Amino acid sequence: MAPRSRKQLEDKLRQRGCEDDVARVVLDRLTEVGLVDDEAYARMLVRNRQETRGLAPRALAQELRRKGVADQIIEDTLADVDPDEDADRARALVEKRLRTMRGLDRQVQTRRLAGFLARKGYDSSLTFRVIREALDGLPEHQRD
Repeated sequence: MAPRSRKQLEDKLRQRGCEDDVARVVLDRLTEVGLVDDEAYARMLVRNRQETRGLAPRALAQELRRKGVADQIIEDTLADVDPDEDADRARALVEKRLRTMRGLDRQVQTRRLAGFLARKGYDSSLTFRVIREALDGLPEHQRD
């Protein structure tokens, strides 16, 4: 079984017919002994989603909220995300996606890449800066 947040475990216990007060006692005990730790879960999820999906902090925060992690834990966890690494991840995503877009018009490439990075949670200023840098480096878009 994959790691879960306390909220996800509460929901699963409720779904299986466990009474709320019993679930609370069990989860409190699991938290005491360190088997349920939302902070560790948030750090693990952030690290995993950045490496496997290239998600930006905004998308990570949204996913953590959906999983029931407290806002303060989300804020503390995402404070550790380095903006330079975030930009590097965006560049890598753009480079990889550009391989499938050779020969398309620059505007089409820009539009598709911007939508792609927006879905990953990147803000527009970083998105367009990274896209502009990548497209300017392509031979097909360089001026003669």
